[in-house]
Amino acid sequence: MLADSLEHLVRGIVDHPDDVAVRSRSPQRGTTLEVRVHPEDLGRVIGRAGRTAKALRTVINSLAGRESVRVDLIEA
Repeated sequence: MLADSLEHLVRGIVDHPDDVAVRSRSPQRGTTLEVRVHPEDLGRVIGRAGRTAKALRTVINSLAGRESVRVDLIEA
């Protein structure tokens, strides 16, 4: 559910929504969501001074509740 929600949010921000891919990994410390976007969209997803990335992390962490979730942004 978290990966789908994050993918939906990111697709609404970027210019190349078909290039968005979210992969979920569950290592020992909690869940890690890796977001891959088109290289031209990376700055748009990060935002000025990281504001957009921070907002995305805040929304996902609030959806996760007590679960530990990390969001990583990766250039495809």
